[in-house]
Amino acid sequence: MLSRLLAVMMLLCIGLPNYTSAGEEEIVVYSARNEHLIQPIFEAYTKKTGVKVKYITGDAGALLERLKAEGTNTPADMFITVDAGNLWQAARAGVLQPVSSELLESNVPANLQDPENMWFGLSVRARTIVYNTTSNAAGKLTTYEDLANENWKKRLILRTSKKVYNQSLVASLIAEHGPEKAEQIVTGWVANLAADPFSNDTKALEAVAAGIGDVTVVNTYYFGRLMKEKPELPLAIFWPNQSTNGVHMNVSGAGVTSHAKHKEAAIKLLEWLSGEEAQGQFAGLNMEYPVNKTVSPDPVVAEWGTFTGNPMNVAKYGELQGEAIMLMDRAGYK
Repeated sequence: MLSRLLAVMMLLCIGLPNYTSAGEEEIVVYSARNEHLIQPIFEAYTKKTGVKVKYITGDAGALLERLKAEGTNTPADMFITVDAGNLWQAARAGVLQPVSSELLESNVPANLQDPENMWFGLSVRARTIVYNTTSNAAGKLTTYEDLANENWKKRLILRTSKKVYNQSLVASLIAEHGPEKAEQIVTGWVANLAADPFSNDTKALEAVAAGIGDVTVVNTYYFGRLMKEKPELPLAIFWPNQSTNGVHMNVSGAGVTSHAKHKEAAIKLLEWLSGEEAQGQFAGLNMEYPVNKTVSPDPVVAEWGTFTGNPMNVAKYGELQGEAIMLMDRAGYK
């Protein structure tokens, strides 16, 4: 809690660049998406429209706390963050407002946006299974749920339960199977761990590559980054649940802030980000998938193959996040 408060204080001390005078077109964005992933896109938008986009990047939780603290005085017109759980929390905190846009409804699938139009997904991150190609895992993999089977004893590697990505995955299990069955699955995962949970997806992948375990569950862009750096690693993607409910899907997304000073300009930017012109770059810079079905993924991402994703509305992850955290604690998932 103390670290979160310190992060908020640091953000509050960071000054935005000088604002343009009233009447000039500009948009201010708070982004939990890293600067190198948004700066080129905002520059392209400014070049195309003449609208200036000013931004602050930071931790998702700290930026949300800043928006809440600033209230009506916030300069932010848009909030970009990662994971549907974080987007749901922002909407619940009252820092976002509903947006009515036929273009957004057309560009963003219904299951990748807030049911009340408070936020819209802008890129898709699949959380899937990655395995060691020197093991015999490939022919035995089927579903997330099956990783709780005793056949995977001492073979499973996981990232810590403290990360929202795994909280969302478990929330989806609760929505799919109910809390009792979901807890059985997570308890089975814990029983099958080959090592204590790792602090991030990259370390989990490296542990599988080193043979500490045979399989792990990660966001695909972590796999892409690592393989770009170390293509010799014996790792490959497996798309689970293809005969059941599909691969777990999550989003990076955005919404217009409740007290946006440039609401219409922010909506136009949001619409543009969901369109054909921006989608390839927005997703491709982080090796993610476009939400807009008319846009093809980056060639490197496309090489991983096609899959059927879970059609569940990702807002469920936020609704069930608290329950998921308590379930993981009961299951001993650290």
